Amino acid sequence: MDISIERNILEANDNVAQELRAIFAEKKVLVLNLISSPGSGKTSLLEKTLSDLRDEFKIGVIEGDCQTDNDAKRVAATGAKAIQINTDGGCHLDSKMIKNVINDFDLANIDILFIENVGNLVCPVEFDCGEDAKIAILSVAEGDDKPEKYPRLFQLAHAMVINKIDLLDYVDFNVERAKKFGKSLNNDIEVFEVSCRTKQGLDSWYAWLRKQVSLKQEK
Repeated sequence: MDISIERNILEANDNVAQELRAIFAEKKVLVLNLISSPGSGKTSLLEKTLSDLRDEFKIGVIEGDCQTDNDAKRVAATGAKAIQINTDGGCHLDSKMIKNVINDFDLANIDILFIENVGNLVCPVEFDCGEDAKIAILSVAEGDDKPEKYPRLFQLAHAMVINKIDLLDYVDFNVERAKKFGKSLNNDIEVFEVSCRTKQGLDSWYAWLRKQVSLKQEK
């Protein structure tokens, strides 16, 4: 019975996700779903990305959190349009939640739509939000075995961002080990080693974003 209920929930979610994907394709909006554990630096990465690329791309953000609009306020301070979704304790965003807010955006004038999902490495992975790609973010403060312990995310993600590398001298984190785990699960995954404080590695991340926008607009 439980398996049947879960299957029905995911099928209903996938149906709405396909509707969203068609809308985003028509408007040529690149949609990226950022997934990580709490405290990995998703919002800091977004702040830097939005600030550095705001003259190059029109960017919107959907912020998912259990409570508060703290992250949405930080994002909005960069000048980007941010819409907050509070899940009231729910551990993930789903396609219906996304559909309920996309009319708040002028999609014809957006190049990239970031979805900052609720901090969780399990539940958000199962729910398609109509995105073009999932982005797995982990910080060096979390442990280099995250891809091994939470394989589903890294199997599905198009990119893995290893964040806060400015802290490597102070933590026990083996970057090559984390990359090896990630690549063993998904050989095509792109890996970026970044620091939002020093800006190390951000240029490579931005180059990847430019490429993805170009590919989406060519379709």
